[in-house]
Amino acid sequence: ILRASVYGNVAIMFPMISTVEEVRSAKLLLERAKKELSAEKTAYNKEIQVGVMIETPAAAMISDELAKKVDFFSIGTNDLTQYTLAVDRQNPKLDTFFDAHHPAVLKMIKMVVDNAHRAGIWAGICGELGADTSLTQKFLEMGVDELSVSPGRILPIRKIIRDTDVSEL
Repeated sequence: ILRASVYGNVAIMFPMISTVEEVRSAKLLLERAKKELSAEKTAYNKEIQVGVMIETPAAAMISDELAKKVDFFSIGTNDLTQYTLAVDRQNPKLDTFFDAHHPAVLKMIKMVVDNAHRAGIWAGICGELGADTSLTQKFLEMGVDELSVSPGRILPIRKIIRDTDVSEL
């Protein structure tokens, strides 16, 4: 990833984080890789952004602490919903219990976004909810900075964003 960073806009994101110590450990490994590349005189972006996926309730609950250690958050809504509601999304018998619109999930997302902004970093949504047009307005109200969606969902999401008067939010 570091080698590729000289060719374009690349960031590093650590998945499934649940403790600040995991971020510290991962960043130490990243620093070791940077030192190795520097010793080899291999070019890389020394200012590469580092973020974490907020996919667990634990990460959401300590997002204020995590935000001090990284450049951005990406909220993995599929896993966050599954773990928050204790529902296996791979089990079709439990589909009626898997509710990504559950107030607990939405409150966690809002808390994470607020904690990110207080620390001066951005927070994005990734996962199925990013493309859920019934929540686009809500995400704008929450202050979500980015929605990661598949190409086929860009136009409907863009229309909602363009039709929203952000000065009223």
